[in-house]
Amino acid sequence: MMYRSQIVRMCVVASLVGWIVAAQGFAQGTAVPKPAQPKLFLELTGHYNTPDGMALLPNGDIILAVPNFNDLSVGAYMVRIAPDNSVSEFMRLPHHPVTGQPVGPLGVCVAPSGDLFLADNQTTGERQSRVLRIVMKDGQPVDIKPVVVGTHVSNAVICHGGYLYVSDTMIDKTVKPAISGVLRFKLDELDGAPVELAADETKDPHFLGAIEVYDPVVQLGADGLCFDKQGNLYIGNFADGTVHRMTFDDNGNVTSNEIFARADFMKSADGLTFDPQTGVIYVADSRQNAVQMVLPDGTVKTLAQNGDTDGRDGGMDQPCETLLRGRELIVSNMDWPVPGAINQQYDPLCTLSVIQLK
Repeated sequence: MMYRSQIVRMCVVASLVGWIVAAQGFAQGTAVPKPAQPKLFLELTGHYNTPDGMALLPNGDIILAVPNFNDLSVGAYMVRIAPDNSVSEFMRLPHHPVTGQPVGPLGVCVAPSGDLFLADNQTTGERQSRVLRIVMKDGQPVDIKPVVVGTHVSNAVICHGGYLYVSDTMIDKTVKPAISGVLRFKLDELDGAPVELAADETKDPHFLGAIEVYDPVVQLGADGLCFDKQGNLYIGNFADGTVHRMTFDDNGNVTSNEIFARADFMKSADGLTFDPQTGVIYVADSRQNAVQMVLPDGTVKTLAQNGDTDGRDGGMDQPCETLLRGRELIVSNMDWPVPGAINQQYDPLCTLSVIQLK
């Protein structure tokens, strides 16, 4: 957002409007007089060291992706968190047929069929990242197979309006600004053989739009995805710390692709979660150990923030993803340090935090 203070009269009007909105309790937003205090949601023990994306199943279970990037020797997993917060192994993930590395699970979402879509981010090889389908039967995974192949850095996945949307976080870093973007696939297109993307992904018919990355050090762009009630798509630009908005016409064509929200104190935009009760978008700000709020008008406020921690106190330890379960905002702490982050080193303790919303 661009902020302008040009004349005293405008400042007075703005202050008056702000007072009125605050008095009404932010009918479409959330007023936060002071930062919220995250608490310890749970500690993952055993062979779990790097949690990431989450999806809420219709029965209230949470499926958590655990890529274990901090120690790949233990493999990669999907974990089930029951409504009583008990933890069980959902499935151990297989290895990639080309790279030989474990599947790198990041974003996960529930398809209308009840199956799960999962982003497989491969950190080695050229365009070896994929999107996988976890086939479900009676609430259990029975198969896993690729549905999209040839991405660079598969990251977030979300189903909306008969389509699967996928963020590719680093398509081309040889150009300035670097290029990332969003892909879109019809759900029934993913029922057959895997979709193979064009070598130039930006020319592929599934390529929806580019997200440019200006950060010269961490060239990671399009990340978290969410939709609002009007069907607008929001994209977190990880390294630039901006939230972009794509709008569509009645035929699904993109009509705009612009930065919707930015703030000096929002240093990264990882996972995004839309709150249908308030219209707020929660942004996992990994670099700041914070969860930011983007209000419906694009204003950014801090919901919660803490210093460097191992998460033992419930504090956020490089938050990468948020998920709403009722009025609980559950935070996945990736603890996988990147340049410019408050989090300076990996701590063996693996935690999730929770923030109680009103």
